[in-house]
Amino acid sequence: MLTITGATAIVIDETTETSGDLVVEGDGVIDASGCIVTPGLVNAHHHLLQSAFRTLPGTRGVTMRDWLPTMAAAYDRAGVDAELAAAAASVGVAEGLLSGVTTVADHHLTWPSGADTVSIARATADAARALGGRLVFVRGSARDDPQEAAASAEAIVGALLGERNGVTSDGMLQLAVGPAGVHSDPRETFELLAEVAAKHGLRRRTQSNEQVDTAIALEKYGRRPIDLLEEWGWLADDVTLAHLCDVTPDEIARLARAGVSATHAPGCDLPMGWGVAPVAALLAAGIRVGLGTSGGGSNDAGHLLADARLAMQVAPLVGRPLAAREVLAMAMAGSAAGLGRGELGHLRPGSAADLCVWDVSGVADAGVADPVAGLLWGNPGRRPKHVVVNGQVVVRDYALANADERDLVERLRQRVE
Repeated sequence: MLTITGATAIVIDETTETSGDLVVEGDGVIDASGCIVTPGLVNAHHHLLQSAFRTLPGTRGVTMRDWLPTMAAAYDRAGVDAELAAAAASVGVAEGLLSGVTTVADHHLTWPSGADTVSIARATADAARALGGRLVFVRGSARDDPQEAAASAEAIVGALLGERNGVTSDGMLQLAVGPAGVHSDPRETFELLAEVAAKHGLRRRTQSNEQVDTAIALEKYGRRPIDLLEEWGWLADDVTLAHLCDVTPDEIARLARAGVSATHAPGCDLPMGWGVAPVAALLAAGIRVGLGTSGGGSNDAGHLLADARLAMQVAPLVGRPLAAREVLAMAMAGSAAGLGRGELGHLRPGSAADLCVWDVSGVADAGVADPVAGLLWGNPGRRPKHVVVNGQVVVRDYALANADERDLVERLRQRVE
C-alpha cells in the first residue's frame, strides 16, 4: 500500500476533511509533513492539440469569427497528424500533471480531410498513458461531414475500447463524442454522434452559449443554442455543456430539469471576452458544475487551480461570491460527475487512488488562517509537490516521474518549428 504520512489536512471530499495519515492502493511512503492532500484535479474541458499553438498573433481578445480561421491556418501550416497529436498531448498532459490534474478531458476537434483518425486518437491516448495521466478522449467535430464523423467515432471505439462500455478496465482511458457546437455543426452531426454514444455507452459533450455561439445560432437558425440542443436531443443527463456564459434563468431551469451538467472555463472565456458563466445560479438550480481550462489557443495555460482562483475572483460579477471549497469541489467531484466517473474527485473508500500533495509551509501560505482556502487564494502559480494517479507516483518533488520535461518540450518544438 502507498502511505501518505503527517498531512496537515486531507480533503476527503467537498464536505469532509481530516489530518494525519492516508493509505491508498499502491506502494511506498510519501512524507506529507507541512502539506495538504487533495483528490486529483479533473480538467473537464481541454483541447490538447492547442498546446502546440499558444499566444499566436491575432488570437487574443478577438471574436470567434476571427479566432477560428487564424487557428485553422496554424493547423494547416503544421499539418495535423499522429506525430503532432502525440507531441502536443504529451506537453498538455504533462503540464496538467505538474499542476495537479490527474484526469483531463480532451475535446479533439481538428481532423484534416483524409486523416487517419484512429492513429491520431491512439497517439493522444498513448501519450497520456506513458506519462501516467488519465485521459477522456472526445471525438469531436467542427464542420466535419456528419457521416464521416460518426464512422470515425465508431472506428476509434473499436480500436481503443473494443467491447468495453466507454472506459478501459483500468480506468485510464475513456471515450466520448462531442460536436463543437450548434455554431459549427448541423443537426445531423449531433444526431449521428448521439447514436454512436447510445450504442457504446459513451458520454456526450459539446460547447454552448458563449456569446458568439448565441449570436451565430440566432443568425443561422433564428433560435438560441439551448432551444436547438433540446430539439436535437442533446439535453439529457449524459450531456455536459462547456462555457454557458450567456444563459437565461429559464434556460438554466431547463438544463436542470434535463439533468445536464456544465463546465466552467473562465481562463478561456474571460481573456477572450466571450462572457462569464453564472456559476452560482447554475449551482443553485442543482446543476453539476465542473471546471476546465479549455485549450492553449484561448487560455495558453493548463493550470486548473489557477483557473479555479480566477473563477472565485469573477464570480461576484455575475452573482454571489463562490467559496474556495465550492470551486475546489468543482475542480474535483464536479468535473468527475460530468464525466460519469463517480470514483474520481474524492478520497472516500472505493475511490480511485488519485491524489495531490501540496506544500503549504512556504511564504505564500504565511499568515493564512484557512490552509484549504489558501490553496486557491494564496499562490496563483501553485504546483503540487507530489501527484499520484491510480496508486502510482507520477510527479515526485515537483518533477515528472515518467519523462523529462525538456525532452517533451524539444520534441514539440522540432515538430512545429
